[in-house]
Amino acid sequence: MFMPRALKVKRPSEDPNQLVKKCKVSSEHASEDSEEKASSPRSREVNCDWTHTDSGKEEQHQDHCEPVSDHLHTETSSDRSSGDFKESETEDDEDEEPVKSLRKSQRWPEPGEPICVMCGRYGEYICDSTDNDVCSLECKAIHLAQMGKDHPGSGEVLSATPGAEDACTSGEQEQGYSYREDEFILGLTEEQVQRVKQELGIVTQGQNVGRPIIEFEHCNFPSVLSANLKKAGYEAPTPVQMQMIPVGLAGRDVIASADTGSGKTVAFLLPVVLRALERPVAPPSGVTGIILTPTRELAIQIERQAKELMVGLPNMRTALLVGGMPLPPQLHRLKQNIKIIIATPGRLLEILKQKAVELDGVRIVVVDEADTMLKMGFQQQVLDVLEQVPDDRQTLLASATIPLGTEQLAARLTQDPVRITIGEKNQPCSNVRQIVLWVEEPSKKKKLFEILNDRKLYHPPVLVFVDCKLGADLLCEAVQKVMALNTVAIHSDKPQCARNRILKGLLEGEYEVVVSTGVLGRGLDLVNVKLVVNFDMPSSMDEYVHQVGRAGRLGYRGTAITFVNNNNKRLFLDVVNRVKPTGSLLPPQLLNSPHLHEQQRRERQRSRKGEDTIVTKNNLIDIIRKHDRSTSKK
Repeated sequence: MFMPRALKVKRPSEDPNQLVKKCKVSSEHASEDSEEKASSPRSREVNCDWTHTDSGKEEQHQDHCEPVSDHLHTETSSDRSSGDFKESETEDDEDEEPVKSLRKSQRWPEPGEPICVMCGRYGEYICDSTDNDVCSLECKAIHLAQMGKDHPGSGEVLSATPGAEDACTSGEQEQGYSYREDEFILGLTEEQVQRVKQELGIVTQGQNVGRPIIEFEHCNFPSVLSANLKKAGYEAPTPVQMQMIPVGLAGRDVIASADTGSGKTVAFLLPVVLRALERPVAPPSGVTGIILTPTRELAIQIERQAKELMVGLPNMRTALLVGGMPLPPQLHRLKQNIKIIIATPGRLLEILKQKAVELDGVRIVVVDEADTMLKMGFQQQVLDVLEQVPDDRQTLLASATIPLGTEQLAARLTQDPVRITIGEKNQPCSNVRQIVLWVEEPSKKKKLFEILNDRKLYHPPVLVFVDCKLGADLLCEAVQKVMALNTVAIHSDKPQCARNRILKGLLEGEYEVVVSTGVLGRGLDLVNVKLVVNFDMPSSMDEYVHQVGRAGRLGYRGTAITFVNNNNKRLFLDVVNRVKPTGSLLPPQLLNSPHLHEQQRRERQRSRKGEDTIVTKNNLIDIIRKHDRSTSKK
């Protein structure tokens, strides 16, 4: 079993290339130190420490050092001036090893131990800048370089012990955050607020709904979080962020529906992060937020975005709990003072059964892609997770589509929710040009090849959706052979490491065509994808909305081409109702189909029947008599 071997914590230093290692401090003097800080700027919570530079040599820290007990010895002034090193120690203190500078100095991991993200050796340390396990300073430097961060030493540290951040100096701690409406927002008249919401397509339902913000500055975020938002490219809030963020920060439950690519992830991440920053009124502490997603890829993306927002915030760590990846490293991760869990429900339930994590301190739960999560299969798993979370939690549900049946169940999981709808409910993203083509099954491949040869339509990478795993592999092989394009297939039968590699290649433009089942159909920000082809029509219009939305992420315009034929006759009416209002032309074979006419006739009948059966004081007796006549005939 992995046991911590050293405690390395963040601490201000004049040399930005230093990693700080902390001695043990007696608990009876901890409170005295905190009291002394208020009166003396020279006082320190850590009374004796030394540093390690990137070269691996030990250097003495120049800060003032005072004894904390009769057993703690410090360097003399002559020692300081000469630069000699003397280790402070107590009677029961163990010798601590220096931080390993080179990867070759680190051993290989035992089963179940953390693994270095760069070389696979024993991940003895945690890089606070990225929250990943590394084996040495060498791997940390390479890792930060790949992540586009500065060379280690810009205040970042390696930590090998749960709760290491708790030992930071109190000056680094962020104050507890509480949301208050900005004076500018309070100064708006009700008419001005309604005009803003109308122009942005924001519709809200609920009691005492908070006003939307106009800029992120109106939330008065902590300075570190505001800087992280700008660094991650979030200059101004999108409509769903304008309304969902203030409502979420106010502690209200939310059921939100917005276009694919509208920024829902950040809209629920910010309330989660800020709830984790709040100081708990009383124990228990630990995990404060849970984000549930239906797919591994979406969970990985959400955790990456969460880390971007949390860089530099004290005592903030995430845990990614998904299937398809080894369980022991995830169990080890949960021992590192985790604040936010991003998980697929199946893997989280597996870990809960092992009692490896407790959720009694959770104060906010997010269910992303709520329509999929609350369908049969996921529904019971979500309910099982929520049973282990306190009833007074805050619950946020978000999706591009929330059908009526799912919305009714969502309402049962929330308390006095605020319903937020951006744009027209359950409609495809307005940034996507939709093209529906009538293509018979034998001609589908030929039609796809024509599209890939069309200079006006072909803008790599192209994302092609099919309905089965075997179909993905076969179509991938055909495109490679006929079109000579760099093509890859992705589906749930592929190992998670391969799926991660393909997704990364897609984002970096390595592939020209990616053939996928529904694993890439939800939530993923594939911003470089401009063309989506639904080679097989999805099984439902909700899935259609999500898959089409991969081509219109974060305000970019895209094109979605969908092949239909009589095999999809069950969805003809839905296709017409969803696509025709956007102005897209529909094929005459579809508009003249007898299947469509029959579905339209049945819809008119249901509509008339529904109007007749509305119970009022005037028609109650007539409805009862009509029911009696129909039963007597039988």
